[in-house]
Parts: sequence; C-alpha cells; structure tokens
Amino acid sequence: MKKRQLAALSLAVIMAAGALAGCGGGQDAGTTAAPESEETTAGAEGESGETAAQAEEGTAGDGAVYYLNFKPEQADQWKALGEAYTTETGVPVTVVTAASGTYEQTLKSEMAKSEAPTLFQVNGPVGLASWKDYCYDLKDSAVYKDLSSDDFALIDESGAVKGIAYVIETYGIIYNKALLNDYMETEGAVIASADEINSFDKLKAVADDIQAKKDELGIDGAFTSAGFDASSDWRFKTHLANLPLYYEYKAENISSTEAVKGTYLDNFKQIFDLYITDSVCEPTLLSGKTGSDAAAEFALGEAVFYQNGTWAYGDIQDNDVADEDLGMLPIFIGGEGEENQGLCTGSENYWCVNSKASEADIQATLNFLQWVVESDTGRKALAEDMGFVTPFSTFTEEYLPANPLVAAADEYVKNGTTSVSWNFTTMPSEEWKNQLGSAMLEYAQGTGDWDAVVKAFVDNWAVEYQAANN
Repeated sequence: MKKRQLAALSLAVIMAAGALAGCGGGQDAGTTAAPESEETTAGAEGESGETAAQAEEGTAGDGAVYYLNFKPEQADQWKALGEAYTTETGVPVTVVTAASGTYEQTLKSEMAKSEAPTLFQVNGPVGLASWKDYCYDLKDSAVYKDLSSDDFALIDESGAVKGIAYVIETYGIIYNKALLNDYMETEGAVIASADEINSFDKLKAVADDIQAKKDELGIDGAFTSAGFDASSDWRFKTHLANLPLYYEYKAENISSTEAVKGTYLDNFKQIFDLYITDSVCEPTLLSGKTGSDAAAEFALGEAVFYQNGTWAYGDIQDNDVADEDLGMLPIFIGGEGEENQGLCTGSENYWCVNSKASEADIQATLNFLQWVVESDTGRKALAEDMGFVTPFSTFTEEYLPANPLVAAADEYVKNGTTSVSWNFTTMPSEEWKNQLGSAMLEYAQGTGDWDAVVKAFVDNWAVEYQAANN
C-alpha cells in the first residue's frame, strides 16, 4: 500500500493520526428527492478527439457520466465543471445535486432507476456498509494513483479500494476578530488576546461577558443561532456531537463501538447550553432557524462566534466581515488536555463509482475523475471555485484555495495542536442523528429534558448499531 506525503499541505498530517475513524460541511441524509432544477446534462457537441485522460484510462466509447453530488453549496460549480468536460471531450456529464439534508434517500431513489448515478458519495465506513456492493474497485484507477496516501481511501479487507476522499475539511468556532477586539477594549474584558481562549471555562467567560455587553458592542449576541431545521441541525446533532464522542473514544482507546457510554455528555450539555443562552435569539425560536440565518448573522456582524467549517467561507465573504478578520477556535467542551486541542479535521466525502453501471459508463466516469484531479481546469475548479483542500498529490501550491479559514486551520497544525478526528462517521445511522437532534431541540425549547438527550445518545446508539449490523 502506498504511503506518500501530501505536497505543500500540512493539514494532511493530522489525517494519518485520525486514521479516518472518521460534512459540508457537509449535510446529513434526509427524506426527499433532489429537485428537478438541480439537474443538468452537459451537451455533447465538443471535440470528439481522445483526451489525455482517455488515453491513460482507456477509451470511454459511448459512455456517459452521471454524478449525484452531495454538496448543495457547490452545485453550480459542479454543473460548470461538467459542462467544461463535455466541451473538451464530447462526453455527456449529468450532475444532480441532492437538496440539503436529503442525500441518502435521493441516492436510494436514483440507484433504483435504469439511468442510475455512475458516480456517487458515501460519508465514511458506516455509509460504505450500505453501498459496498455498488462500489467499483478503484485500485487500478488514475485517481487512486494520484491520491497522496491510503489514509484517504476506503479499503476493504480484500484490498479493494471502494471509495476515495476528495476534500479535507475542518470545522470549529469561526470568530470575528474585529468584534472580539472591540470586546477586549471594553472595561473588565476577561481576555486581552484571542490566544487566551484555550478552554471551555475561558470560552464561557468570554461569551457570557460579550452577551452581557451586546448592546454596548452593537451586536445581537455572542453566538449565531443554533438552528434545528434540516439546513442547520447537522452542525449540532453531528458535528457538535462529535466532541463527546471523540473524548470517549480517546479515553477508551477505540475508533468505533457498538455501544457508547456517554462519559462526556455533561461536557456536551455545557457547550450546547452556551450556544443557546449566549445567542442572537431565544431558544424557543430554534426550530425555525436555518443555516442561512446563522451564516447571515455572522456575515453581517451580528454575532462574534459561529460554529461551522472551512466550507462556510463562501457564505461569509464579501459581506461585513473582512477576510483578515476571520479566525477559528477549537470547540472546547472541558475535556482533558483541551488546552492543546486543535480543530476538527477530516473527511466524510468519498467518491464511489457505481459497479453496476455499464463498462462504458464506468470507464467514462474514471476518465472524468482523472481529468478533475489532473487537468488545469479541474484543479482550479476544486481549489478556487469550490475552495477545497484536496488529498491529491497533483494539487501543488498553486492549486490551494484562497480561503482564510483554511489558512487559520493550517496554523493550528503548524503550531502542534492535536486535531480532533471526525469520529461522527462511525455514528450508527441517520436515524440516530435525527433522534438526537429532536431531543436536543426539545431540550433547547424547554419542552423536553436533558435525560432524553442522554437516552437518544446512549440507548439509541446500541439500538441503531444492532439494526445496521443484523
């Protein structure tokens, strides 16, 4: 197995440590199909000559590509990239983007059709379990050869390469440096530098004081709204819930489990309490708050803190927060050794090629993937248009995204902090996440208690794990 280094990208170092035990940013699966407006088929009127990709992988023949895209925030960019490929090669590329929170159900629906996706996505080992029989072995593909390390591949016990990660993402607490500096100039400010925020206790002290001084600072709250509609709840039922899971796995020295103990759920409660009390809105309003609401609250300077990831830059840029004022903090929950904790970094975005597709369509899809990660057009689209940090050796320094949140994340790695792995890819099912999210919302609104959250986290884990493995 190959074990190469990722050129010009220190973020890759943490992936080996995490071993992908496991977004978006991503979004979670839900229940409705992709809207018709999200589909595009690139025309086939371009040049018909053989491309470098076809020469390397073999001729696509009459094949076509159908990509079921996981990331709504990059829908337009993938459409444009598919059209560019068709113009260059004459190979039709259809891109369908699942609506936010609907990917798994959309995938099931589309796979049942005669014209099924040739390229789709799983979110890690748990997601792969449901689709492993549909995953073509990529071990001889050019896109796998371009992968910097096997840490970014889903490889089964037989050695078959079932999936390849195509983006490395990082999340934490994004903050507005200008607003935080304004706060630090107030009388009695509890910090003099953002570097002093290195624990939950310090984060809480700062957020509480900002909330008390919100009128003086001209803001609506310390944190953006913790919305629980489908476009936002994944930030909490998945990404925030990763923190107590990370600390439990770390304490138990495991990377997955059939039954969690919930050892750090008191820590989970205190960070969630902070989000919903030191906020721009009352907890009773969270059921109707969207991801767009939270992004706007931060982008317009109405809140200092915003839990999200590097992928959120597109929603923030060109508004009231300047690029130089964007920073990131770890999500502190009061865990052991958190003063050395970094950001949460990993991937839940793995390309899989449909093994049930025709040979011509499989070959066309392999050629397309090679073009995406090797051509100037493809690399610029992923790095510049989509803002992706990728795990491919073909992405040299000139193909790194101009994203200040990526730069902030890279600083944590360079400073030697311990990155938090994406253990949420081992969560047993989407139903587990949904039940947890419902319990969290009920608690936030005052219509439920924390014991229900604990039950959803611990008891439902065992139930859903058994259901998924029987």
